[in-house]
Amino acid sequence: MSTETGPAPELTDGIVTLRAHTALDADAIVTQSLDPQSQRWTTVPRGYTRVQALTWVQENAAAWQDPRGKRSWAIEWVDGSGQSRLAGTIDLRPGASVTVGELGFGLHPDARGHGVMARAVRLVCRYGFDTGGWGRPLTRIHWRAIVGNWGSRRTAWACGFTMHGTIPESHPDPDGGPTALDTWTGSVAAGDPLRAGTPWYAAPVTEADGIRLRPWRASDIDAIEPRDDDPTHWMPGRSVLRRETFATWRLQREERMAEGTAVEWCVADAQTDRALGGVVLFNRQGPIDDVAELGYQLFPSARGRGVASTAARLAIAHALRPVAEGGLGLRRLVAETAADNAASNGVLRGCGFREFGREHAVDELADGSWGDGLHWELLP
Repeated sequence: MSTETGPAPELTDGIVTLRAHTALDADAIVTQSLDPQSQRWTTVPRGYTRVQALTWVQENAAAWQDPRGKRSWAIEWVDGSGQSRLAGTIDLRPGASVTVGELGFGLHPDARGHGVMARAVRLVCRYGFDTGGWGRPLTRIHWRAIVGNWGSRRTAWACGFTMHGTIPESHPDPDGGPTALDTWTGSVAAGDPLRAGTPWYAAPVTEADGIRLRPWRASDIDAIEPRDDDPTHWMPGRSVLRRETFATWRLQREERMAEGTAVEWCVADAQTDRALGGVVLFNRQGPIDDVAELGYQLFPSARGRGVASTAARLAIAHALRPVAEGGLGLRRLVAETAADNAASNGVLRGCGFREFGREHAVDELADGSWGDGLHWELLP
């Protein structure tokens, strides 16, 4: 197959059209480049000008003449008023070989929230897998974004990209700082369906008996209290809520929901909305299918007044509620506790869980001895 050179081929799905950039796009390119979100997540030059936009348009056209050049398209979209306008830019960049590409994209602020970019990504991926760009059809297309760029990650997820993890210190700081930023990375292969392959969960707000379950917020750090016990006896140390690790803890919980492996709630006082602890439904092995594990933890001042029981019941109700009614539609719930954790065991019994197994000498105690662990299940 010959190397792809020439003007950018037009691609369309009937709603979104990808075409070559022109000088008429310059003003919209400037608006997009000066947008705070564009500047936060990309290395677009600060103080971007129309002259820079026109130069960039020319460079994009010239790159199509280069056998190993970047393949860029303007994204054209018909907005709600029926006006055709520039919605952003998308490109394929040469990867590790002529059969591998790297995807890049940016959306104009006026086009966000309409599913435009997911359509554009699917068009480019199909073009890459069918035609290529550098002489042969592609076998894999990679995606990367600065950690925290949830809009970009959601687009990649919606288009079937598999997430491969986080690469530490792998992207220059867009603001020119001395510290490199972490990036998420993912890819899609030829033959993969270009649609989400796993759920992306959210933490729906629900409340009862003065307790509210809601998403975690950055400001909840102010409510976190020092523990008055050894929490690592009751749960993995990395799961314990601490002020000094809360930002990382919260990011990891958001990532788990984006991967479909958990639903994480903040347990809050319904009257004051102050955080009291957390409750979670999760799967240790991968995306939640028809079974999930229940977990919870409370700050010391919230204990002894039924908060954990109410929070657990709310989470259980969401887990067992049919999917058609907004729940997870699970077949079975499980839980694990230390045998000597009387409070947690009481919560589970009160919620209808039954003990079905005991593991001996699995929990190391502070004095160096080993305690037993209990396994619980709940069937609707």
